Amino acid sequence: MIAEMLRSSRPLSWINTAYPFAAAWLLGGGEAGVVLLVGVVFFLVPYNLALYGINDVFDHASDLANPRKGGAEGALLTPRLHRPMLLASALVVLPFVLVLVMWGSPVSWLVLGISLLALVAYSAPPLRTKEIPVLDSFTSSLHFVTPAAYGLALVGAELDLVVVCALGAFLLWGMASHAFGAVQDIGPDRAAGISSIATALGARRTVRFALTMWAAAGVLVLGTGWPGALAGLLVLPYLAAALPYRHLTDEEASQAHRGWRHFLWINYAAGAALTILLILAV
Repeated sequence: MIAEMLRSSRPLSWINTAYPFAAAWLLGGGEAGVVLLVGVVFFLVPYNLALYGINDVFDHASDLANPRKGGAEGALLTPRLHRPMLLASALVVLPFVLVLVMWGSPVSWLVLGISLLALVAYSAPPLRTKEIPVLDSFTSSLHFVTPAAYGLALVGAELDLVVVCALGAFLLWGMASHAFGAVQDIGPDRAAGISSIATALGARRTVRFALTMWAAAGVLVLGTGWPGALAGLLVLPYLAAALPYRHLTDEEASQAHRGWRHFLWINYAAGAALTILLILAV
């Protein structure tokens, strides 16, 4: 049961939430210590267990019809584990939240609250924003942006132009990534009666929306100054991966899966390059 729950938490994606928190904490002036450790552990495992576990429970119908589920891109959580998963999600998150709240300030409480609300609201009714086109991409992006925003709030960093541009670019990147990822699921989602930005806009327009958001992220990050502006170049491999699918029809939507698999590996390369830039910036 534990092994299946861990698979549901998408270990391949753990770094995508823990890294933004750690980078923001350190860049904001935080020290390597127990607060950093607790925050990283929280955004590494409990946060993702809740995020993806809740998603797998409420997306079970569409996941059954989705050929890419059942591996690294998403577990097929058996119905007998649905209730235990929801319970485990709450139990593993709560102790960390209590500790982090004790260390934080009203501003950090607000950011953490928004992060947890977005985590639940994306998949669970009554909000279930993943079925509200465009808002689904925005909420999904918050899952990755809010850990960074929380790291800055927890350390008491000042909200200046550099921070706004960095977080704004990250938000646009996340929206683009979600939208492009939704294209491959148009068929299964429509079969299950699930709405998304891709089922609403169609494959072609959704891919072009993603391309626009990635390009806008690259432009916005220029506002961080030198050498942070170099991070704008990191959108180029994403644009290259998605560009071949800009004419995709809805009937061909599943072909975008090839581009999505490239996207998963691009994330690691882009993360490594971003790390070098952050070190140079410090």
